[in-house]
Amino acid sequence: MKKYLTIVNKENKIKPSFIQKIQLVKRKNYLKEEVLIEEQTALAFDKLKEFLKTKNIFMEIDDSYRSIEHQKELKEQFKEKYGEEYANNMVAEPGTSEHHTGLAIDIILQLDGKYDEDNDEIFEHLDSYKAFVQYLSEYGFILRYPEGKEAITGYPYEPWHLRYVGKIPAKIMEEKNWTLEEYITKFSGILYVNKGKGVTSFDVVNEISEIFGIKKVGHTGTLDPLAEGVLVVTIGNATKIAELLTAEDKEYTAGVLLGVETDTLDITGTVIKSKPVDLSKDIEEVVNSFQKTYLQEVPIYSAVKVKGKKLYEYARQKKEIELPKKKVTIKKIKLLSSDNDTFLIKALVSKGCYIRSLIRDIGLSLDTYATMTTLVRTKQGKISIKDTSTIDEIKQGKYKLHTIDEVLDFPVIEVDEVLEKKIKNGQKLINNYQIKEKVIFKNKKKEILGIYKTEQDKLRVWKNF
Repeated sequence: MKKYLTIVNKENKIKPSFIQKIQLVKRKNYLKEEVLIEEQTALAFDKLKEFLKTKNIFMEIDDSYRSIEHQKELKEQFKEKYGEEYANNMVAEPGTSEHHTGLAIDIILQLDGKYDEDNDEIFEHLDSYKAFVQYLSEYGFILRYPEGKEAITGYPYEPWHLRYVGKIPAKIMEEKNWTLEEYITKFSGILYVNKGKGVTSFDVVNEISEIFGIKKVGHTGTLDPLAEGVLVVTIGNATKIAELLTAEDKEYTAGVLLGVETDTLDITGTVIKSKPVDLSKDIEEVVNSFQKTYLQEVPIYSAVKVKGKKLYEYARQKKEIELPKKKVTIKKIKLLSSDNDTFLIKALVSKGCYIRSLIRDIGLSLDTYATMTTLVRTKQGKISIKDTSTIDEIKQGKYKLHTIDEVLDFPVIEVDEVLEKKIKNGQKLINNYQIKEKVIFKNKKKEILGIYKTEQDKLRVWKNF
């Protein structure tokens, strides 16, 4: 998806590597001439064209992909026909045209049995060209150079110039009335993802980056590939507040197998210890005894650093290292079910607690070994698994994007243009608002400008957006 959000304009020339990678397919334009279009763009346009016929809108392709050489020729043609000033205003310099991507299509409408072959004719029939705009996002298209956005796009209003960006970004841009430039710089928020089994947290971040076409994506609170459940993902400017979203408390359900211990302390590892299971001790009683604060040994397959190296690096190199211990608190723990040598627990734990280590310690208290077989994070702070969306649901547009001020329990203050300028410049402010810790400042357009924190009788910038 990220390639569909590529910006090519006066300030951003197309990269040769992009041209080498795009897959172009052939289509016929309104003159029955062959033109080239990026593959997914062509398929989406085919569907859009067929749908518009049901609305008595007959759309055809005028132009799409252009090589650098073609753009040079077109520029010269416009200079000869309309003059240099008009050509410079309407036709991009070679290397800066969106048409080099294959993602842009100049369209033409058939009206009263004929095509508008001239820009003047198009503007005479502007109502007809405005009629299809409402349907574009459903097929992943935007009007690339809309009216009133000339200062942002750098080009005058072009009611014929469509751009494929993908359904989800297109719908967001339509809802926010954003251009592609605005989407790339302004889109941000927090997603509550239900991570699936068998993928890493980094895989989820990459998926979200692809779906929304945004490079700046992060997460709070790593989940192992075996684990499922709540993963909080930050997008755009929201990545700046990740540290505030790393909750102190997390809740899990975990499956346990008794009698074996693996090198990773979960079922994906290699068995390194085994012992017959003697259930002379009551499992529920032992499980309940772990509702406490204690020193927990960190698993060797973890990202905790010792002497500048991550523990899992020592493990992979088969080097022995003294494992650190950390104080953790098991706030609540409950046995949900048990069957011979397996059982299921639910635990609410403090930040930094490893459920794999907790299970190992429960096994030792039962005079045997224990390995984690399943893990589901059911809560992260106030965020419950029922509030999350799977990657498949997000791809279908079934998700809620949470705003920064929605997830942070800080006061929100709307400021005038004078204060907005000061905040954008990172200036200190007098604390006339009785702020005790942090405050979110917004402008009149409801856009977040920054988060400030108290410093004696003043407020100083903590995060600037």
